[in-house]
Amino acid sequence: MPDTAPTSTAPRIWVVLGDKQGDNAQVESIVQALPWDCERRHIQVLDEFVFGKPRVGPTLYHIDRQRTDPLEPPWPDLILTSGRRPANVAMWIREQSGGQTKIVFIGKPSSMPKDYDLIIYSAEHQFPPLPNLQPITLPLMRVDEAQVAAAADEWQTRFADLPRPLTAFLVGGPTGPFLFNAETAHRLKAIIRRVTEETGGTAYITTSRRTPPAVVEALQADLPASARLYTWGTDAGENPYRALLGLADGFVVTGDSISMMVEVVRLRKPLAILGLPVGALGAIDQLRRSLTRWLFAPQTRSLRDRLRQAAGRALYRLRILTHTRDFVAFHDMLVARGLAVHAGEPLRPPGGEVPDDLAIAVQRIVALVENP
Repeated sequence: MPDTAPTSTAPRIWVVLGDKQGDNAQVESIVQALPWDCERRHIQVLDEFVFGKPRVGPTLYHIDRQRTDPLEPPWPDLILTSGRRPANVAMWIREQSGGQTKIVFIGKPSSMPKDYDLIIYSAEHQFPPLPNLQPITLPLMRVDEAQVAAAADEWQTRFADLPRPLTAFLVGGPTGPFLFNAETAHRLKAIIRRVTEETGGTAYITTSRRTPPAVVEALQADLPASARLYTWGTDAGENPYRALLGLADGFVVTGDSISMMVEVVRLRKPLAILGLPVGALGAIDQLRRSLTRWLFAPQTRSLRDRLRQAAGRALYRLRILTHTRDFVAFHDMLVARGLAVHAGEPLRPPGGEVPDDLAIAVQRIVALVENP
């Protein structure tokens, strides 16, 4: 018989966490709101899978068992997780429990929705309407406002002599369908110059782990004299990112980074989204993403809507279409809600309400546990 904990009292819940801080942050936001205690299981992947992608399925071949928290019975009633590597571990645990353990996945899984009891996903992800899916608007990551305030206090004097307004440029890296190339650097520099000339203030640019060296070099070669550039991983100084969240007057974020956009939105700071080039293949890919979004859209106001959804589900089951991300749709949603503008438009304070769907996510998880 499977060795699982009884569910007549409080359920046994494991939180399986990997090394992706953004994934972990979304899971932790749910943990803090649940009515039950949770046990954390941190996994450590083998070096070749830090960047390499393991095959999807119930397996532990990709993790370092010696540096991973113990995975042994009694098995949990429920697992909360996010990311490909932790999800593999969650499926392995369910297999050991004889299929008794339920899995809640946050975000877009690499495998099919049928592999999970519940998937909670935000607006950039596109899925067909299915009963084990719970859509929300923004990712559930939270900003630690105390840490932002502490960083702002620490950096206040370092920023004191910079001409205001201070505009932070948060630069990500390539992800489908976007390119990070010479055209990207050109767009960035054009917006930086425009903001500097129009406001008379300071542009403070920070790159990330994903920013290609060629883009960094292009930025270094031709910036306004008043601009400041922090290069992730090579600058000897401390990373100003968190201080900028607290002290900058406005933000320009490259369109690839949902997490950076969401942090700015949750702080209710002025945000502009910089669209990125896609190239010929990327344009085709974006067309696929847009078509997927249209077919999967949940509105059912007419017979045409129902036929559209039926076609979307059929194409999905045949694996002709798969769940995907539509960054452009996410940008447009933030703009439509008054939470952002497109880069090139004047920065302005957000006018819309910031969605917070944490209670919806928690309600679905509680129902999953209490109504097996």
